[in-house]
Amino acid sequence: MIQIHRYREEDQEIWNNFNKCSKNSLFMFDRNYMDYHKDRFQDHSLMFYDEDVLIGILPMSEKGSTLTSHGGLTYGGIISNSRMKQHTMNDCFETLISYVKERNFQRVIYKSIPYIYHSQPAEEDRYSLFANGARLLTVDASTYINLKNPLKMPKGRKAQISRAKREGITIEILSEQEDYNKFIELENRVLRERHDTQAVHTGLELKMLHDRFPEGIHLFGALKDSELIAGTVVYEYGQVVHTQYMAANDKGRQIGALDLAINTVIEKYKNNKLWLDFGISTEHGRIYLNEGLISQKEGFGGRTGVYEIWELVIS
Repeated sequence: MIQIHRYREEDQEIWNNFNKCSKNSLFMFDRNYMDYHKDRFQDHSLMFYDEDVLIGILPMSEKGSTLTSHGGLTYGGIISNSRMKQHTMNDCFETLISYVKERNFQRVIYKSIPYIYHSQPAEEDRYSLFANGARLLTVDASTYINLKNPLKMPKGRKAQISRAKREGITIEILSEQEDYNKFIELENRVLRERHDTQAVHTGLELKMLHDRFPEGIHLFGALKDSELIAGTVVYEYGQVVHTQYMAANDKGRQIGALDLAINTVIEKYKNNKLWLDFGISTEHGRIYLNEGLISQKEGFGGRTGVYEIWELVIS
């Protein structure tokens, strides 16, 4: 019999230890990461027990009549360990639906975790969503590079990388507060000009998260005469490295500074990771594909992988 307990602060150690040992673990699901923005979201995370044994955790937040997994995270379905089998996940969803009904929520928005982040197959939730009548609400187009068998870069991309080297661009892993501030300033300038938006994180927040997860968050800066003109912030997971942010100013774009930074990331991780995930290129409610952006990512040898968001209406 599956039981659901709502997460409480005193469960932090239990939650974090379970996440570390799960088959779809990400440091992004650690409470020391999730709780940095707890003032922006009303947490309603859940813990699934089978005969008093914890078998799954689900990062969630609530807003009005909706439960979302989780409003502050790109993805975050049920995180499970090797005890989770299909029939058990079906039972988890049956109990989840009862839990949601009893608390008068009308729908669940569920962000499944892409398969490249699984250390073992962990898509039981996708079948259970389908079996319970959930509809696929959104499919976002991301771009993955198979680091063990990458596709060839086109000549134009290689030429930009070579030009950056000739121009004296150096790539350094930066870690000071000033570095993160400068990078986010650069990122926000690009986002305002091209997308009328801004970064989710501030420089202070990124530095704080880097300090909490120094092995997981890195800033690769492209420097020209000691000036930061391009760079990328990457999140490093078990078998995936994910570009959380990428940015370049006009000079950096002209001389291939970002191209060299991304190529440096690829070279650094190609021997000990399976995938590089560039993140999504869909915008405006996920109905518009930014063809220029995805073409840039494909130019490094990447091809499309998807992020799925499901909606489960509670009747």
